[in-house]
Amino acid sequence: MNNDFTPPQQRAAWKRLQSLADQSLPHLRELLADPAGQRQASLQLEVAGLQLDASRQQVTPEVLQALLELAAESRVLEQAQAQRQGLPVNATENRAVLHMALRGADMPDAPWGAEISDAVRQELDRFLDAAERIRDGRWRGHRGQRISNVINIGIGGSDLGPRMAVQALDAQASHEVRVHFVSNPDCWALHSLLRWCKPDSTLFIVQSKTFTTQETLTLANSAQRWLADHGLQTPEQQAQHLIAVTASPAVSAAQGYAPANTFGFWDWVGGRYSVWSAIGLPLAIAIGAEAFRAFLAGGHAMDRHFWEAPPEHNMPLRLALLGVWNRNFLDCPTHLIAAYASRLFHFARFLQQLDMESNGKSTHVDGSPVEIGTGPIVWGGLGIEGQHAYFQLLHQGQHRVPVDFIGVRSEDCPLPLAAEHHRVALLNLEAQAQALALGRDAAATEAELRASGLDEARVAELLPHRTFRGNVPNSTLWLAELTPHTLGAMVALYEHKVFCQAAIWGIHAYDQWGVELGKTMARQIEQQQLNAVSPAPN
Repeated sequence: MNNDFTPPQQRAAWKRLQSLADQSLPHLRELLADPAGQRQASLQLEVAGLQLDASRQQVTPEVLQALLELAAESRVLEQAQAQRQGLPVNATENRAVLHMALRGADMPDAPWGAEISDAVRQELDRFLDAAERIRDGRWRGHRGQRISNVINIGIGGSDLGPRMAVQALDAQASHEVRVHFVSNPDCWALHSLLRWCKPDSTLFIVQSKTFTTQETLTLANSAQRWLADHGLQTPEQQAQHLIAVTASPAVSAAQGYAPANTFGFWDWVGGRYSVWSAIGLPLAIAIGAEAFRAFLAGGHAMDRHFWEAPPEHNMPLRLALLGVWNRNFLDCPTHLIAAYASRLFHFARFLQQLDMESNGKSTHVDGSPVEIGTGPIVWGGLGIEGQHAYFQLLHQGQHRVPVDFIGVRSEDCPLPLAAEHHRVALLNLEAQAQALALGRDAAATEAELRASGLDEARVAELLPHRTFRGNVPNSTLWLAELTPHTLGAMVALYEHKVFCQAAIWGIHAYDQWGVELGKTMARQIEQQQLNAVSPAPN
């Protein structure tokens, strides 16, 4: 129990924010009517190739100041330092949370200590060496063929992070080795891949922290059966076609995975934060060791900013505070991620796990029940596609949905008309962000309808249907370009955002007992089914 804990709603800054929210806040039309551009300048931050424009958030200087006071009163950055030092901030499991060490192992005098940094460097060198051998053809299958297809088997953090990053960095991907992902134990998910692959040139990466995950082992057993059915029957014959990534190497070894082809990580790496570890092996195979190190460097650059920047210029903290304002004071229970780069197709799904598995909690750190809103429902995908699906609800529906628009400034696609494609994509991003913020009032709508030549009766009839309330808070996160470095920085940005919000709400971000309950129930039901088929002898 944490006897020093004060519920967020009892903090002075929280009460100040509630008072501000209860007043008549200016509409975004009024807030954005700033001919000098001072608002936009004051609500922009740039770090590590990223630019955050929060000028379309419904915040005033008074709100921003109160949010910073809330962060100070909640000791957010103090808690960040405790995490950085390796203290057991995952209190319900009594674990440290040090995924930052995975991307900061070369940091001089690292606060987590030389022993952890040395272990991280050693394992990083091991799995990056394996990635390079797979990429350049030195890693051969049992019958001597080079590997042309790598199939990653894993679920949750063992799938979402690597899958997202491989898709996002497709421009840097190898042309010799194709990386695929399968997470769903439904038989067609695996079969749909295997029917296009040849066993002699296929390598499976089986990823599981405990190496007991039922979905993963079901898929892995089927993959091994497929190898056996094609003449690779013994453990020795299958060894070069199977890699294990796990924090439980003894368990994977007992299942026949060769220690030389097993790569590890540690219990202080949470699944949804594990893409920086050997779980990122599929990414390293796709983009190569040098680019993977750039991905780590981008994450570390954001770490350093988060640890060192003052609160008023701290990008992860700014993103978190805006989210708290929208969730708790503007009563917005969901949050949309709208990416305008097709390579970020999987980014919203990745953030769903990162955010909702972390902050989907209803118990404070002291064990008391939460009486405020915590983690929002995170959803979304590609913004262009959403415009022709659910954006209608954003503009005129009954829900007020804050949006993070994500755009890439430059485009390096070799398609001859790539510049025009990119112009259209970014034009739509800017238009939707502005339209959601400003809407269109009755006077402007009426003038437009009359200008189109409609009679007064028709104008009156259409007016309520063609008016948009606007005032939808949204931010735009710009990447200068989509590279391993900027992707790493963006992932770390959202990781720290989630941490800051948990610190403010007074919840534990790093356990996931709801997920564990589902696993436990599945095992219990399976045992009941087995008992029903094979009753105990009299």
